[in-house]
Parts: sequence; structure tokens; C-alpha cells
Amino acid sequence: MLTLVGTRLADPGTEFVYRGEASACEGCPYRKQCLNLTEGVRYEVTSVRENGQELDCGVHDGGVVAVDVEPANVRANVPSKGAYAGSKGRLLGPCPHTECPSHEYCEPMGVDFDENRKIDEIVGDPPHDYCALGRELTLVEFAPED
Repeated sequence: MLTLVGTRLADPGTEFVYRGEASACEGCPYRKQCLNLTEGVRYEVTSVRENGQELDCGVHDGGVVAVDVEPANVRANVPSKGAYAGSKGRLLGPCPHTECPSHEYCEPMGVDFDENRKIDEIVGDPPHDYCALGRELTLVEFAPED
């Protein structure tokens, strides 16, 4: 899918969660090319369009460029019980322990707490030694949203 992203995000492999229209987008001539993604979905930049022109942008201080993106897998910690490739999984809810090495997987960007997602792959044990909330977790990769 072709879209425009800030020049700082325009590297293959960069992931971001599309947050929708900002107030600075109002009246922009590039709105249709920029605002064509699904809000709340995590995307990965797959390529930067060659010879693409940097365009001025009211949101991105370095301007925007044309890139190809696709919905990205999301790594997340889910309850170990019933977690296997092909099954559905969901996050257990917020965790106040932001210093934990697993926090980014317990509250990953691009997945809501009330959302069931297909588990694409079992990665293995989470990066923490123990869960301060007593949760038995497995690190997985959720498949991209349809």
C-alpha cells in the first residue's frame, strides 16, 4: 500500500502505529495520499519510492515521502495456557511495571486489550525473569490485522 510518511520513518523495516488525522492535516493538498491507512494498525515500511520528492508537511518537520507499507506482526505476551500458532490470543490488561523488560510486550502498540488476535508464531519465553503480577506468559507474534 502506498502512503506518505515523515522522512524520519522512511526506512525499510521501520514500524509505526497509524494514529489518524492531526489538526495540522486540515487543508493539506496531500491528505488523500497520507490519510489512507487504518487507524490503530501497526504498519511496517517495506520500501521507499525511488526518486520520491520530499513534500512539505504541517505534522512532520522534515516533510514526508512516498513509501510502501504493509500491516505488521506484533510481538506480545499472552497467557501461556492455550497459546499455540493458529489460535487466538489476547493481552491480559495493563501493567504498571514500566521498568520490566517485558512491558513493551504486555502493552504493545497496535493491539487493544479487548482484542482477540490470531497467533502467527510462538516466540518463546518473555524477556523477564518473573512477572510481578504473577502472570504465566508466552511471547508470541500476532498476525497482522486483515
